[in-house]
Amino acid sequence: MKKTLTTICYHFFTNLANPTRLAALEQLMDKPMSVNELAQTLGQEQSMISHNLKPLLDCNLITVENQGKKHIYTVNKETIAPIFKAIENHAQKFCPKGGKCLTGEN
Repeated sequence: MKKTLTTICYHFFTNLANPTRLAALEQLMDKPMSVNELAQTLGQEQSMISHNLKPLLDCNLITVENQGKKHIYTVNKETIAPIFKAIENHAQKFCPKGGKCLTGEN
């Protein structure tokens, strides 16, 4: 059965609707990192970061390279950079109250 765009978008954006995953993606936009580096940077447990990287890997939003015992994660900038740019652009140009609609503030 062919998936509709609605189904694809729903699953794609559900994957991104997690604050930990978004924070990890944002950090990985700056540089590739290990789980431990991400955990330290984000102030979260390593197990929580690992748990949240799996769906991003499954969706190919990040990739992993083994360097000895370390797993280094890299963001798929071809996909993520335009999404982040579009959201930033939308917030600046079209959101009432300077983008507060995107932050949940009134």
